[in-house]
Amino acid sequence: MRVPDKNIAEIFDRGFTVLPGFIDKDTLKSAQEALFRVYPRPEDYFADPEKYPQFGKSQFSGIHVFPFPDWGVNQIPVYPDLIDAAERFLGTKEIDLYKAELWAKYSGAINYDQFHHRDYRNHTIVVPREDNLNAQMTTFVLLSDVGPHDGPTKVVPLEHTRDIPIGKARTKFGDMFDKEVSIEGPAGSLMVYKTDVFHRGSNFTAPGHARFAILTDFKTRQWRWQGKLAWPDHAEKKVWDEAMSKMSVRQRDLFGFPPPGSNYWNAQTLRDVQMRYPEMDMTPYREGLAA
Repeated sequence: MRVPDKNIAEIFDRGFTVLPGFIDKDTLKSAQEALFRVYPRPEDYFADPEKYPQFGKSQFSGIHVFPFPDWGVNQIPVYPDLIDAAERFLGTKEIDLYKAELWAKYSGAINYDQFHHRDYRNHTIVVPREDNLNAQMTTFVLLSDVGPHDGPTKVVPLEHTRDIPIGKARTKFGDMFDKEVSIEGPAGSLMVYKTDVFHRGSNFTAPGHARFAILTDFKTRQWRWQGKLAWPDHAEKKVWDEAMSKMSVRQRDLFGFPPPGSNYWNAQTLRDVQMRYPEMDMTPYREGLAA
C-alpha cells in the first residue's frame, strides 16, 4: 500500500504515523513463515521458556541485524512502497537504508518497560534540527498482531514535547506516561516516526504473548554524521549474497551498491563482482558501462 500524503504530513506534524494493511498479504505471509528460521515459534517458546534463556539477557536480546536467513524477511526492508515513502519523506531519491533489524519479544522473558527516550543518540553524532532539514525516517513493520497486551510501542505526540530542547534525550521512568499513544495494529501495519520523538517499549500484560517486528531506517545520503550500521561488516554472510542477488538495482543502491553508470564499473569490477555474486544479473551494470 502506498503511504498516503496525509500520513507523510502527519509524521512532521505529530511526530509519527500508523498505517494498517501496509504490507500486502502474500509478502506478509512469506515474511511470517520465514520468521521461524530465526526465532522459536511462540508455542514452542512458551512450552519450555528455559530452553531459550538468551531472550532474558536484555530487552534487546531478540534483535537480529540484516541480512536475515530467508528472503521472505529480507524483502521487507526493501519493500517498494517503503522506499517510496522514504523518498517522499526525505524529499530526494538519494537516500540510504542505514539500519534493518528484526526484533522478537516473548512475554515473561524479561521486563520490556522503558522510560521515554529519543532515538537520535545512536542514529547521529549530533542532534536533529528542529526545522527537519536533516530528518531521518525510522520505521516499524509489525509481523504479528499487536494489541494492548502485546508490549506495544508507546509514543508521545509532538504537541506535548515541542518545548523540550532536543538535547534532552531521556526522561525519568513514568514521565509523560499520561501523554503517550499506544501503537497497536494487525500484522502488516507500518509505524513511521522521527528520531526526535519521545517513545518507549512497554511490557507485556498477559502471559503467552509474543511480538515480532522489523525496524528499517532511512536517511538522506549526503548527511555523513547520521547512520548506525556499516553494511560491509555484515557482508560476509552467505545470506547477504542471496539478498543482493535477488534485489533490484534500486534496492541495492539503498545499501550503497554502485549504480549503473558509476565510475566504479570497468571490465575488471564487472568480472570480479560477478564472481562474488554469481547469481546477480549484471546486465544493467554492463549496459551502464557501454553507455
